[in-house]
Amino acid sequence: MIGLTPQRLAMAIAASALVVLALAACGSGGATSSSSSQVAQGRAIYQANCAACHGANGEGQPDWKRQNPDETYPAPPHDASGHTWHHGDGLLFRTVHDGGKIYETPGFKSAMPPFGNRLSSDEIKAVLAYIKTLWDTEKQGYQVEASKNDQFP
Repeated sequence: MIGLTPQRLAMAIAASALVVLALAACGSGGATSSSSSQVAQGRAIYQANCAACHGANGEGQPDWKRQNPDETYPAPPHDASGHTWHHGDGLLFRTVHDGGKIYETPGFKSAMPPFGNRLSSDEIKAVLAYIKTLWDTEKQGYQVEASKNDQFP
C-alpha cells in the first residue's frame, strides 16, 4: 500500500470491508443464503426456545436414538451428528411450526411441541438459518439438495 494517498487507502479499506460483509451474508460455507443478522436472530430465538431440549450448541439429549417408555425419543441433535441436515426446508419448517405430532406413526410418538403459535414464519426461518451454521459445508450442500423438492411454505 506504499504510495497510496490517504483517500485511496480509505477507499481500499472500505472496499475490503464491503467484500467481507458480502461474504458473511452468504452464510457459513457459502451453502446457505442467510444474512448474518438472520443467523444472529435465529441463534437468540434458538437459545430461548430450543436449547432446553436440543442443547445450547445443538448437541441434543443423551441417547437420542433410544426410545423412551412412552414411545417418544429424546430430542435429537441439530449439529452435524444428528439427522436434521437430511431434511428439506419444508419438512423442518413444518416440524417446528406444527410440532412433531404430524409425523407420528404406530410405535413412534413425538414430544416436539408446535411453535407456530409462538414464533412467526420469519422467526422459524431464522432459527433454521442458525441451525444450518452448525453443519459443515458437505452437510449444508446435502440439505440444499434435499430442499429443492421440499421448500419453505
